[in-house]
Amino acid sequence: MTAGTLADFTGNELILLRLQERDAAGIIGELSRALRRQGYVPDVLPFYQAALNQELLANSANGFGIAVAHARLGGVKHLQFALGRAEPPIRWGTKGSWPVQLVFLLAVPATDAASYLHLLSSLARLGRNHEALAELLAATDTAGALAVLRKVKLQ
Repeated sequence: MTAGTLADFTGNELILLRLQERDAAGIIGELSRALRRQGYVPDVLPFYQAALNQELLANSANGFGIAVAHARLGGVKHLQFALGRAEPPIRWGTKGSWPVQLVFLLAVPATDAASYLHLLSSLARLGRNHEALAELLAATDTAGALAVLRKVKLQ
């Protein structure tokens, strides 16, 4: 793996600081469309269905206000993620789950388990970094969000 920070797996067009949708299914759809527009997902519907099914099997919300949804498909060529911010926080998934303000949707190639695990580990570290989370929540534009993601090195 040659990438060094979280920012290496996303870009300006994949960061949505004002999510329009207000539930997990809608947000996964909104972020899936962003990944498709940038060419990282060959077809929105199979990717969306796979991500939603995975989320139904195992809710990806955590106590840090982050959800990390993903779909692993053969047509995905490069590991990438879209990031969305919900203001105010939303309930992610079933009643009683954690409130979420940041949603990462990972597009994972079917054969890229090692890079995927490194990225997941780094996202978990981001969740424990209160300063970086506060900066990400306070970012006023995508450049600011990318600057925060550049600070989080891959494990």
